[in-house]
Amino acid sequence: MAGICWFGQTHQSVYRRSILGSIHGVKCCSGTVNDGNKKTNKKTATPRFLKFAVSGVTELLRLFSSFDKGRLDRVSYKQKDEILVSSIDDIVTILRSDYENAYFVTGIFTSEIYAEDCIFEDPTIRFRGTELYSRNLRLLVPFFEYPSIGLQHIEKGFNSERNFVLATWKLRTYLKLPWKPLIFIDGSTVYELNDEFKITQHAESWNVSALEAVGQIFTPGDRN
Repeated sequence: MAGICWFGQTHQSVYRRSILGSIHGVKCCSGTVNDGNKKTNKKTATPRFLKFAVSGVTELLRLFSSFDKGRLDRVSYKQKDEILVSSIDDIVTILRSDYENAYFVTGIFTSEIYAEDCIFEDPTIRFRGTELYSRNLRLLVPFFEYPSIGLQHIEKGFNSERNFVLATWKLRTYLKLPWKPLIFIDGSTVYELNDEFKITQHAESWNVSALEAVGQIFTPGDRN
């Protein structure tokens, strides 16, 4: 979701525990593999060509949108007064509100709780800058059709180096492309915080590989 890509429920509690178990480095992995009673975290590097492809598609969408600025102007954004944050519990409350606003698919999120140079990453792309993330969301939102994202669980945590918030979610949306592809992903996001309770890293993990996620874009959906 940080770039161009974006769920049937697997064993959600197992999935969540596996993510918690890999947070020491707060790195994204491309998916979790369940094999009977065996549970393994499968980390695979995203192929370089796939990252180039994602960046290329994003730029094509940006070019297409520049010819139809009305699409972007129709995306609404949340305007808030100054945000006062004094604890990780405040961050959890704000993030829960942002999920209620379905920020992945509406672009409505509380940018004030993010550091300006926050790192955003998912299995297909990685970049720095909250303003760039906001622009990317604004670019993508007009292409969603019947989108939904459901927050499954959110919790705070910490390790020897940092505080963080972990959220697990389900995303489902069609895309406004001629073949009406359906995007469905189970995912989690780790929000890493600094000492001032600003989010410095927004790192997504998915239950599908980066290649599978991109493949969903090019698979015809079941809508006419």
